[in-house]
Parts: sequence; structure tokens; C-alpha cells
Amino acid sequence: MLFNYEVVDQSGTNTSGSIDAINVDVAISSLQRRGFTIISVKEAGVESNIFKKEINLFQSVSNKDVVILSRQIATLFEAQVSALKVFRLLSSESINPLLGEKLAEVSDDLQAGSTISNALSKHPKVFTPFYIGMIRAGEESGQLDKTFLFLADYLDRTYEVGMKARNALIYPAFVITTFLAVMILMLTMVIPRLSSILLESGQEIPLYTKVVISMSSLLVNYGVFVLILIVVGGFFFWRFLKTNTGKLSLAELQLSVPFVGDLYRKLYLSRLADNLSTMLTSGIQMVRAVEITASVVGNPLYEELLNDVVEKVKGGTQLSEALQAHKEFPGILVQMIKVGEETGELGSILETLAKFYRREVNSAVDTLVGLIEPIMIVLLGLGVGFLLASVLIPIYNISAGI
Repeated sequence: MLFNYEVVDQSGTNTSGSIDAINVDVAISSLQRRGFTIISVKEAGVESNIFKKEINLFQSVSNKDVVILSRQIATLFEAQVSALKVFRLLSSESINPLLGEKLAEVSDDLQAGSTISNALSKHPKVFTPFYIGMIRAGEESGQLDKTFLFLADYLDRTYEVGMKARNALIYPAFVITTFLAVMILMLTMVIPRLSSILLESGQEIPLYTKVVISMSSLLVNYGVFVLILIVVGGFFFWRFLKTNTGKLSLAELQLSVPFVGDLYRKLYLSRLADNLSTMLTSGIQMVRAVEITASVVGNPLYEELLNDVVEKVKGGTQLSEALQAHKEFPGILVQMIKVGEETGELGSILETLAKFYRREVNSAVDTLVGLIEPIMIVLLGLGVGFLLASVLIPIYNISAGI
């Protein structure tokens, strides 16, 4: 087999070329015997072309992919397989082409002498700062196999809780979309025909009927302009949400919505407790653990609060006191953390809190799902009923007066 290589020779000059060998390990050994420092060795003819890169732009690595990958890595490490062979094997066996490409790059970095954490940190869209921090702690403690199992379990938990919260909002989103579609169809197709009867009658039209007829006329005559206005407004709103102010505004709005806000609040507190528990148990220092938690909590408001907590902890303040300064962190969380600090069992206390908030999230989701269905059906019925009544009642009055 022919392999393309890039190396640094003894004089410090970068050199590239090709070598014929049975496999990549033999190629590496041959190059090392010549005194070269290896940068990369790849099989000839397997480099990604432009078309493949364009396809990868539309691909992504899901949380589920990373969970499975973590379990596979842990299993192979337990079997005493070397890190380089682990990532080589998984890159070739990966079902997700983008993940396979990233793992191949990680393999090249490991081959060049990089640590696993440094190699993974070059791919932040796949491996989060939390993931990298855990791997670095595992390297320092010499327990990488256990670390990858910890990560797989943690990602599994967060994936399950996050999916349950998102699924709870799919139904109302579908109902609202259906409601808007029905309203638009009625205003543009049904109401204009009925309103013509009312206008031709010459009788006095109620105010609420005039409002409905005006809305119908607006959509029929200026629907294209309304659509353009919505698209332009949506674009600028999207641009606004990309700013720090927009992100904070959306985060505050998300937490202030009745029922939904409570669900998300418990979700973020569950994530916070779970992150801190997992990292502190793995030996990561408090300040670094809170910093990483801030970056992966998933809400700009909580991220800002946790960054403030980090600065206070750096100044010598206890974690419980730093959290107590912000009303967004409930008293039970602060008190439990304080107990953990006093007893030296902060990791296990945080684990208990994480379990508690996961149960709360599950309970909130079940409650929300139970409330949403009847509320949405009633609102949909009232909306369509009002629309029809505003036109049919005047028509009935006309018929009665004839």
C-alpha cells in the first residue's frame, strides 16, 4: 500500500513524500528509523476531495453519536488497546462520515505525539469544553477508561432530559402552526366570499366583524407585502438574537413564560448540578469546573451568572456563598451545596441534586403535556369559532330581517 507522509527531518525542515508499506504502522516505523519526526501519514487516494467537504458541510455529529463513541472508546481502553489504534479503528468504522473524518484527524495528531485531550480540543463543534476537561482529568489520573464511561453515562442522561423537554414543546408548536394555517386559509378564501354578502346588504356591521373583514382584505390585497415584511422582520430579529443582548433577552423571556419557564429553569439546574458533580468527582478543580459548566449550561443568562460566580470563587468565596448572591439559584440548591462543602461530600451532594432536578424536569414535562393538549384545543376552537361567528351572525341577522 502507498502512503503519503509529511515529516520534519533532523535539520528541522518540513518534508513530504510517499512510502510503500504493508500497513500504516510499518510505514510509521520505517520513517522513524530514518530519523524523521512524523506530522501525518495517510493512505494514498483516501484524502477528502472538494465534493466530500461540501457534503460534510450539511452533516453534523449528534449527541447520540458522541455517547456511542465514548462507550466504544471505554471498551477498547479496557481491552488494553493503544489510543492510536482505538481512534484509527473507530474512524474507519464510524457510520457518520463527518465523525469518521474528525477521528482520523485525531489519530494523526496522536501519531504526531499529541495528547488525547489536545487532539480532541481541535474539534470544538464535536467535543465540548466539558468533554475535553473530563478527558484531561482522566489523563492526569490515569483512568481514561473510567472517564469515557463517566462521559457516556453523563451524555446519555443529558440527552434523555433534553429530548424530553424538547418533545414536550413539539405538540404546542404543531398546534400553533396548524392554527395559523387555518386562520390564514379562512381569511383569504372563506371570509372574502361571506363578507361580500354583508357589504351588499347595506346593513350596519358590528365592530368585531369589521375587524375580521379588514384583516381579510389586508391579506388578500397586500398578502405579498405582508409576507415580505415578515421575512425581513424575521431576518433582523434573527440577527438581533445573534447579539449578546438578543441572547440574554431571549433567555430571560424563555424563563419568564409560565410553566415553560419553570421547565427550562429545572433543566438548567439539573445540567449545572450534573456537570459539577461529574467533574469534581473526576478530580477537576472547583474554579475550572464552574468555568466549564458556564460554557455548556446552554443558557446565556445562567452562563453570565456562573461567570460571576467563577470570579467570586477565585477571590476566595465559597461556592454556596457565590451562588446565594443570585436569586436565580434556589435556596435548596445553595443550602445543599453548603452542606456538601462543610462535610467534604460536595460531589455526592451535587449528584443527589442532579437526580432531584431530573425528576423535577420529568414531572414538569408530564404536567406541561397534560395541560397543553386541552388548552390548545380550546384556543383553536375559540379562534376558529370567533372568526366564523363574526361573519355568520351578521348573515343570520340579515336572513332573519328579510
